[in-house]
Amino acid sequence: MPLLKVIGLAIVQGLAELLPISSSAHVVVTEKLMGLDPSSPSMTLLLVMLHTGTMAAVIVYFWKRWRTAFQGSEARSIWLLVLATAVTGVVGVALMKVIEHVFFHGAAHAEVEQLFSHLELIAPALALVGVLILVAGVLERRSLPFAGESSELDLGRATLIGAIQGFCLPFRGFSRSGATISTGMLAGVAKDRAEEFSFALALILTPPVVAREVLRLAKAEHESGGLGLGSTFLPIMLGTACAFGAGLLALRWLSHWLENGRWYLFGVYCLVAAGAVAMLHYIGY
Repeated sequence: MPLLKVIGLAIVQGLAELLPISSSAHVVVTEKLMGLDPSSPSMTLLLVMLHTGTMAAVIVYFWKRWRTAFQGSEARSIWLLVLATAVTGVVGVALMKVIEHVFFHGAAHAEVEQLFSHLELIAPALALVGVLILVAGVLERRSLPFAGESSELDLGRATLIGAIQGFCLPFRGFSRSGATISTGMLAGVAKDRAEEFSFALALILTPPVVAREVLRLAKAEHESGGLGLGSTFLPIMLGTACAFGAGLLALRWLSHWLENGRWYLFGVYCLVAAGAVAMLHYIGY
């Protein structure tokens, strides 16, 4: 793949990944406009590695806040992360198996990634998460009791957030950060705590997702007699570095809007983006 295309995808991914607007939807649309196949093993691996770059930005940005948040309650916080991650895995894997069975009728070698290029599925997912973000943002601005700022994470809330993250995994367009932060806000978790917990969960989830995509690409290259993983190393590393830089900028923007009561605007954006994606599907992309 031309390096300029990789850099373009990295900037889109880096900016969109850490905003609650579904980076995967934006990258898939960008790939289609570039004439690329978003469901191919090389493209899904590239997307995951760009995601790794943004997760490095998350570590840099949140490191001091995580250290402060975990002081005095480190063991409890870690157990809540472990619990939520386990729930994510159970819900996500089960949902992927159901989708593969329903859409592919149990066909051999069926993979949920084969649906990632379908704009007719991305558009409603964007619209649904847009509504969720909008509801959480509007209720937070009105200061309703169950959208308050004082509640901390507990077993039930961590389980709920983990389940929502698992639901997001198979769907391009259903923003993971948008869904999990909004769910935390609606459950009464303080906005900054919901943000920190959401990105900590994403950080834990990244290594197994990367491993899945590496194995998927290696299998595809072996079956096709391709050039192997080495041929994709340089563009992937360059893209990862660009995604890291763009991710840091996006995190500053996200935190500023979240702290200033503008969360609902991301929901408005997702609804508009859903309409744009639906239009692109209608005209043949």
